[in-house]
Amino acid sequence: MVIYREEYRLYDLGPHHPFSPVRLEMLTSLLKALGVWQEPLAPPEATREEVLSVHSERLVRRVEAASRGEKVSDLEHYGLGTGDTPVFPGMDQAARVLVGGTLEGARRILAGEKRVLQLGGGLHHAQYDRASGFCVYNDLSVAIRRLTRAGLRVAYLDIDVHHGDGVQWLHYEEKEVLTLSLHESGRYLFPGTGHVHEIGKGGGAGRKLNLPLEPFTEDESYLEVFEALVPWALAAFRPDVLVVQAGADAHFLDPLADLLLTTRAYERLFRLVLQYAEAYAGGRVLFTLGGGYSLDAAVRVWALLYHVFHGLSLPERLPEGWRSAWEARLGKPLTPTLHDPRAPYPEIPRKPEIEKRNRLTLQRLTELVGPHLLH
Repeated sequence: MVIYREEYRLYDLGPHHPFSPVRLEMLTSLLKALGVWQEPLAPPEATREEVLSVHSERLVRRVEAASRGEKVSDLEHYGLGTGDTPVFPGMDQAARVLVGGTLEGARRILAGEKRVLQLGGGLHHAQYDRASGFCVYNDLSVAIRRLTRAGLRVAYLDIDVHHGDGVQWLHYEEKEVLTLSLHESGRYLFPGTGHVHEIGKGGGAGRKLNLPLEPFTEDESYLEVFEALVPWALAAFRPDVLVVQAGADAHFLDPLADLLLTTRAYERLFRLVLQYAEAYAGGRVLFTLGGGYSLDAAVRVWALLYHVFHGLSLPERLPEGWRSAWEARLGKPLTPTLHDPRAPYPEIPRKPEIEKRNRLTLQRLTELVGPHLLH
């Protein structure tokens, strides 16, 4: 099942903002040009009460007021009206539309659907009392809260290059939520969190796992630690469902971060997630999108996700008409194939050191959380 509605593109932080609705326009037009687009389910927007299941009344009131153009003196205290998360007309409704898509995915899982792809959302930085990092409301946590209230154990997996901090903190003390985030180390990158010692509190102790990776981590090292950590954690936690934030900003072309994944690594990751869902969660998995600020890379990564999700064969080349139209509109060339070219960037001289550091980080994490997770 695929969930999408055109109104997702109303979540528009401005013409020069990296979190651009153009990404969704490009993605859906590419899938249509490839002849693989299937009519998606159009979800209802989330209600105010559903947003309040994870956010404070005072935050929601300010988002609503700012959306109407009212002057609010303390917006920045709530993470609004900043360069990262500027105010725009209709912001509350636009955010609730995205939340509604991910929440509908959770409802469909509860109704018996096994695999759901939400072509939007992934706003993982929004906090209980604060918007943050392009994210007004946290659609992922609203969906997770719906699943846990129905009695399900949820494993949240975040492959965005930035730490999934909002989801982690919103569920930090919850025993029934496992969070797994692989991201560029917070020593170098927003939001500055996601360290190995952030393992949860109370009932959630040992159920919040962070693997901060070295800048310039490449495919081999990322996949090595991913394949060691994720099945180990899922086998111990035994979730009923996976919720996956499939950010595309760990790609080497992304301008906001420093990991060096290629599309081949992403294809492998998506196939592994589907395997892990079958092996550890009864086949139940809900995907969302997320970060991804190279239009060229993000659209191809998410087109890969769409193909892998549906079990479709991958196209050799992207349609010439689609590519030429978008190159004219964007004023720059696009990669002509779904996958990146081989050896797309120069060799990294520190590669052995980076791989060693990532292995040591994984070792520290497993030693730290193992006694809790396996209890």
